[in-house]
Amino acid sequence: MMSRVQQNTTGLRRKKNTLNPPKASNKKTKENWKSPHLPHFNVPFDVSKVRFQVVAWIFVTIWIILWCRAFYLQIIIGPELRQMASKQHQITQLVESKRGNIYDRNGQILARSVEAKSVYAHPKQITDKEFAAKTIAPILGLDKKRLQKHFEEDKSFIWLKRKIDDATALAIQKTNIPGIGLSTEYERVYPYKHLAGQLLGFVGVDNKGLEGVERAFNDKLVGDSQKQVVPRDIAGRALYDINDEDSKGEDLYLTIDVQLQFIAEEVIAKAVEANEAKWGGVLIVDAKKSNILAWAQYPFFNPNNFRNYNPAIYRNRLAADALEPGSTFKPLIIAGALQNNIIKLDTKFYTEKGVWTLDHIKIGKSKKPFTIGDDGRAFEDLTPEEILAYSSNIGMAKITQAMGAKITRNFLLDLGFGNYTGVGVAESKGIIHSLRDWSEADLLSSGFGQSLSVTSLQMVQAFNILANDGERVQLNLLLNEDNNNVAQQNVVSRKTARDVLKMMETVVDGNGTGKNARIPGVRVAGKTGTAQKAHENNTAGYSDKRMASFIGIVPADNPKYVIYIILDDLEKNSYGGKLAAPVFQEIAQRSMAYSGDLPDVIFASESNKFTGDPLKKANQKTNIKRGIMPNVTKLSLKKAIEIFQELGQLPQIIGEGLYVVKQEPPAGTPIVIEDDKKKEKAINHTYKLYLSEQSFLAEQKKAEQEKIAQQKNDKNNTIKKIEQSTENKQNKGK
Repeated sequence: MMSRVQQNTTGLRRKKNTLNPPKASNKKTKENWKSPHLPHFNVPFDVSKVRFQVVAWIFVTIWIILWCRAFYLQIIIGPELRQMASKQHQITQLVESKRGNIYDRNGQILARSVEAKSVYAHPKQITDKEFAAKTIAPILGLDKKRLQKHFEEDKSFIWLKRKIDDATALAIQKTNIPGIGLSTEYERVYPYKHLAGQLLGFVGVDNKGLEGVERAFNDKLVGDSQKQVVPRDIAGRALYDINDEDSKGEDLYLTIDVQLQFIAEEVIAKAVEANEAKWGGVLIVDAKKSNILAWAQYPFFNPNNFRNYNPAIYRNRLAADALEPGSTFKPLIIAGALQNNIIKLDTKFYTEKGVWTLDHIKIGKSKKPFTIGDDGRAFEDLTPEEILAYSSNIGMAKITQAMGAKITRNFLLDLGFGNYTGVGVAESKGIIHSLRDWSEADLLSSGFGQSLSVTSLQMVQAFNILANDGERVQLNLLLNEDNNNVAQQNVVSRKTARDVLKMMETVVDGNGTGKNARIPGVRVAGKTGTAQKAHENNTAGYSDKRMASFIGIVPADNPKYVIYIILDDLEKNSYGGKLAAPVFQEIAQRSMAYSGDLPDVIFASESNKFTGDPLKKANQKTNIKRGIMPNVTKLSLKKAIEIFQELGQLPQIIGEGLYVVKQEPPAGTPIVIEDDKKKEKAINHTYKLYLSEQSFLAEQKKAEQEKIAQQKNDKNNTIKKIEQSTENKQNKGK
């Protein structure tokens, strides 16, 4: 056997020695084991790694499945599921804002809103509908069977009862029935009940104004009601109420004065009842600021119970009803004739001795001649002042005849007739026919307030022009401190306005038709009106019913108030001078006494006798010294009586007027003395207050006559005693 040649250092590779190889291990490992039946792969096998991979693949698979499911739920059917969840857990309800308050000019609340609960149902959430109807119906006063039918309807929301009281709301809450809930709303309350009811109007169940101021200014009052989502519990009840103060409506301040409104309503109510009128109304306007101070109608309307009234009662007639004004229209026509130089103050018109028949004008189906009468009064030549004082229809017809249709119509439009006044409430424009539709009969009739129609609001607007020296100023119903009452138009000159007011004074203080409107010590400009009522069935001509009215301005030389009175649907022989003028007198006198506005005039009956100076407006404050009679002269009657009440005395009122011109006992007279024991003792005096010079002089004359009569009686008694004594002596001598 040849020996293996080893490689030496010469670079030849030495062959490994295989003579003594390492001893192989007898132990076989799993890595070196190979199955003889499987193909050979040279890959190591790790069990822990395989286990990790299996678990990872399981998680990945589950994660993919979850993502797919989430995609399906969120994207594919997500909107539908969200809508279903919203219906189950949330309520979309109208969050009603609180309606703004309405105040008078002095901050008295005329209308306010208070919280109230309303009951609603979600029929689909009511599981036991029969039980729910049986439980809820008695509480709400509803029919059980009908309520159950409502619950069975396929509706998501229904109202059961709106604006219930607190006790009923608590009872509903205690039932705890799923699907039945309470919602917060607001109910309108009018603290003064019927006061200015027709003007204020009322609010419906949905917080929306339906009549009057509530309707006219609804956008300001209603606020910002909006739908909001409210979470609810498992029973379907809202978890909380939303009350957003920022959405509250705007408050309104009216120019109305509550006290003057009380006066107007009290007086007109008595007049309507006493004269059996269908209705009556009063408007009082502050002439200096053109603010409406009182807006009264009778029969009254209480907006707290508006469902108990028919539209004829709550209709705002003073703004919405257009009527023929009658003779109260005459001063305006005269103003137009003077302004357009058609007549002068001394122009005379022949008034046909009370009857004027125009044969060439045929009226009605019977074609009768057009006839104008002066109610049986036979006048001949009259000036404009006399025409107004005697209320001559013939004289007024001749004035409009001289003016012509175009001038007459244009002047009426300048006064504001035939258009809205702009006070804000729903009103009528009235009827002023177009020029082509004016017949000669219409022209003549317009002179005494017929063949046209106007509203009461338009009447006070027109006469307010005369009170403002001929300037037309916007009437105000909302109190606005920034309103400086800038004249919109100069309709007539200052001279014309004052000339007409002087003519209107003769209607009251002269021999005119307005004698019953006189106020002692106050200059009153006024005009009576008696208008025939047109047939209600649209037939031609007039019925037997009448409308009596009176419009007045006080004081005449420095206008403070414009007051319009109307009594509608009266008997045939009723006149404005007899029925409406006394209403004006009482309202004007009480209004002036309340406000303390004394006219800066010289009272003919209260001057030049005591001091020689005119009676001026006095300071209404006086100091009452203990035990001394205070000075109450030149004070208003109201203030003087208050002072006497403090003294514990009730004075005797003598005469007619608003102010005290003389008193008894005189100021400074002791009325309380102290006796020996220093106890106070009242002195017996006869307390008298004289309201006019005539009443004082008459009382003095009466006292003098009584004194003379008493002296005469005393003298006669003395003579009788002497004669009796002489006779007794003679009898004794015998």
